[in-house]
Amino acid sequence: MSSTAIPFRHPSSNMASTTAANPGRPRPKAGLHLNLPPNHQTQAKAPSMISFDGLPPEVMQAMCTPMHQILPPASLPASPGSQTSNGHHHPSYHPQSRSSYPSPAHPSHHRHTGALYLGSLAASIDRDLLSSHRISHLVQVIDAPWLPTPPDGTRCHRINIMDLPSADLRSHLEEACEVIDGAIGRGENVLVHCQQGISRSAAIVIAYLISKHGMSYESAHDLVRHKRPCIKPNSGFVKCLRDWEGMWRAKAAQLHLGQTQSGYAQAKAGSVRRSMSER
Repeated sequence: MSSTAIPFRHPSSNMASTTAANPGRPRPKAGLHLNLPPNHQTQAKAPSMISFDGLPPEVMQAMCTPMHQILPPASLPASPGSQTSNGHHHPSYHPQSRSSYPSPAHPSHHRHTGALYLGSLAASIDRDLLSSHRISHLVQVIDAPWLPTPPDGTRCHRINIMDLPSADLRSHLEEACEVIDGAIGRGENVLVHCQQGISRSAAIVIAYLISKHGMSYESAHDLVRHKRPCIKPNSGFVKCLRDWEGMWRAKAAQLHLGQTQSGYAQAKAGSVRRSMSER
């Protein structure tokens, strides 16, 4: 295979002629020179390259794997007590055991939830991969100006956000979690992806586990990292997720307090009724 060689010409070979043609122009200093407009300002950009230096083998392998399953599909009894805020049914997930996913004794009285996957852009454009895992819903957490057309019948939810600590992740969390929860509750398999499947998409999946499965940030992060070892949400996303956990803990505490007060009020009313009936 032939290659075209580009001759190297040292910058100093042009300096003499440039200085001679412009006697009043100061001789430029040696080094790299960028011809930028006077009002040019350097803008922050998200990192585009990955360094494999010093990474454990499992992390390198995960980075080269398009996607990983975070939550498997489940078969759940269609009981009112197992409903989520959307009316869907799914249990709290425990990373050490799958016993929370019961085997259906009577399939007609059970409903099946979808699986949740986390991955990179490469997974989202691999039609064979999507088809083999029956993925019918994509949550695309990416700032790319253009994305390939997904397979027919695939639903997409787009979150246009950069992988920067200053990016506004919080404003997207409620809708993203509802979209994921709704799709899984309908039995659809969902892939949440960003460019590399490391920071943005991982943050969305962790937020979903916190809000819909009642997990802490630490336990949700540990579960997702156990499934896809290369995840690493940026520092701004981590702070946002910890605040997100605090908000859901406060809501749970308020709900518990309301239930306790309601039970106390009912007990008092019952005591009054009994007291009146004894007269």
